[in-house]
Amino acid sequence: MLVMAEDRPSLLPDGADPRGLLWDALREGLCVTDLDGQVVWCNPGFAKLDDMLKQRVTMGCKRAALNLKGEHHGKVRPRFDATSGDENTIYEVLVSPISRTDSSGQVATTHLAAVVIDVTQARRREMRMAAIDAAGAELVRLDVEQIKKMNTVERLGVLEQKVIRFAHDLLAFDHFAIRLIDKESDKLELVMSCGLPGPALAVELYARPEGNGISGYVAATGRSYVCPDTTADARYVIGVDSARSSLTVPLRLSDKVIGILNVESKDAGAFTEDDRQFAEMFATYIALALHILNLLVAERSTTGQAVTGTVEGEIAEPLTDITQVVAKLKESGLDPRTSSQIERIVEDVEAIRKRLRNVGQGAATVLGADDAVAKAARGTDPILRGRRILVADDDQRIRQLVAEVLRARGAEVLVCEDGTSAVAAIEQLAAGGVTSTGPAVPGQERSVGAGAPARAKRLDLLISDIRLPDKTGYEIFSAARGVLPELPVILMTGFGYDPHHSIVRASQSGLSAVLFKPFQAERLIEECHKALGG
Repeated sequence: MLVMAEDRPSLLPDGADPRGLLWDALREGLCVTDLDGQVVWCNPGFAKLDDMLKQRVTMGCKRAALNLKGEHHGKVRPRFDATSGDENTIYEVLVSPISRTDSSGQVATTHLAAVVIDVTQARRREMRMAAIDAAGAELVRLDVEQIKKMNTVERLGVLEQKVIRFAHDLLAFDHFAIRLIDKESDKLELVMSCGLPGPALAVELYARPEGNGISGYVAATGRSYVCPDTTADARYVIGVDSARSSLTVPLRLSDKVIGILNVESKDAGAFTEDDRQFAEMFATYIALALHILNLLVAERSTTGQAVTGTVEGEIAEPLTDITQVVAKLKESGLDPRTSSQIERIVEDVEAIRKRLRNVGQGAATVLGADDAVAKAARGTDPILRGRRILVADDDQRIRQLVAEVLRARGAEVLVCEDGTSAVAAIEQLAAGGVTSTGPAVPGQERSVGAGAPARAKRLDLLISDIRLPDKTGYEIFSAARGVLPELPVILMTGFGYDPHHSIVRASQSGLSAVLFKPFQAERLIEECHKALGG
């Protein structure tokens, strides 16, 4: 049988007003004011508010009463924010008119009701999101005049400083690492970091769900991961010293995961659901900013190739005409002097074509290598003559061109295609014996490996790419300095990122120079001279 409310036994104290009990039970502040803003009634929730907040609420009610006298009489529902006296708490105030109909049927507003709701968390969350949006906009905003004067590493450094500042100021993230997925190997390459120790930065991780820590799991699955207690999570890999919790979110471009942002804390349970959402927002902007840098690199390379192709196409016909005219002149019979000049013209035509092709190679070339070799043929270089130089690069063309330029000046060049063989060669040279095969003549590689021992001679100069398949430039730099503390080192890099901060870290330890591919052969020679004290 349905029991009506009026038929139920009352649980209220005798004479109690249920509406009054309801209002008193509300956590929100509730008050009624007259049209002058004077409080005529309030519940306990309003009574315990501080005096400054009460004053701000009643002033808002008075302004609302003035508005109600206008054309929106009886319909306006003012809404405004007010803060506590110490400015630490934010309240939303909702004001509604209380109207009465008189005996003549006229409706008149006599009082106002105000509800005061604590919205501090919601408002701060909104402000934080707005701040992250503003920071993200600054991350992807690039000053063309500024960055066009920078190389890739310098541009990345500018972005890194912005990321560190915003991560600290907006998110209180002071220990973090950003890694990008290498497309070929799935390795998570370190791009930038803050507050993490060397061992944590040196850990090799891959975008795989198992066996590669939390970062590998997030990179492989695209799912954010909050680790409240590192001591109880089997996925956790070394991070900041004494880390107790971590937060890892994917870097996304549209629906594609390109890397991860990993944040560490020395406090257990440091990261909330809000932290996860804010980190995901921030990571989206980081991914976009890194993508823009990458597009600048790709645009520079593509533009160079396109311009080269256009120029080559434009001059192809005139060069062909010159070649045909020269061929007819040869057939007509020429005196020795004229014949020599004709041969020079043929060589110049081929040189123009080759130089255009070399420029189109982008980072995979050494500009002006042929000229540098030709000039050196007229006399060896007194600074480079007899010097033993090791060149490490996984790009065969770069190895060959650098070796040709240096050998033409009398240097003895050893070449390595990976970091392991380079480190092995350096250690053997430091010990007074290196094995080598192949003649040290221009145009041919001399590879380090099994063979007859070379004369006992230490290494004079190391030139290495910063990104080899098995080791970073800094690892090779450190290995070389470990056995040959005074060895000058030059690092080379293309337009990609600087994994593990090889250039920055090596520069702090005495790096001689950095060559950004494609570089001029004369620049190579100049930096070698400086490194060798010439």
